[in-house]
Amino acid sequence: MQYQMKQRFWTVGDKFIIKNESGQAVFQVIGKVFSIRDKLSFRDMQGNELAYIRQKLVSLRKRYQIYRDGELFADVVKEISFLKDKYTVDIPGPNDYTVKGNFWDHEYSFLRRGREIAHVSKRFFSFTDTYGINIQEGEDDVTILATAVVIDLVNQAEMNAANNSN
Repeated sequence: MQYQMKQRFWTVGDKFIIKNESGQAVFQVIGKVFSIRDKLSFRDMQGNELAYIRQKLVSLRKRYQIYRDGELFADVVKEISFLKDKYTVDIPGPNDYTVKGNFWDHEYSFLRRGREIAHVSKRFFSFTDTYGINIQEGEDDVTILATAVVIDLVNQAEMNAANNSN
């Protein structure tokens, strides 16, 4: 399945729509970001919460937690690296993801045990602020899309910090 998202989409208290490959709205992300702690609700279009994303403040690295059915489901961590950025998505059991690639340009892959299970790319769309997420059949779309939202949040926060330091 292929989804489309826009980069740098957040404003405080905003709602963001994720569309499928036909351009139909299938998910919405609602919440407050760039406050003391980012809090987001990942919902279907009927308003049912499928996941909740919360930033963990006390951490040496950028860390977000994804909750499903009220329980911690995944821990998304930006790994500290001097050569290439990478994220790990720690999910209970053997289903962890490693996310590698060029996050600034929205060209990265989700890997499980070295095998690509999803790819994010701007190449899918002609709009400069839109990128696609192609997820292999049978994979957990909600967790992968929620992680892509987290990566976008981290990139936006880093860009804002870099702009404010100039």
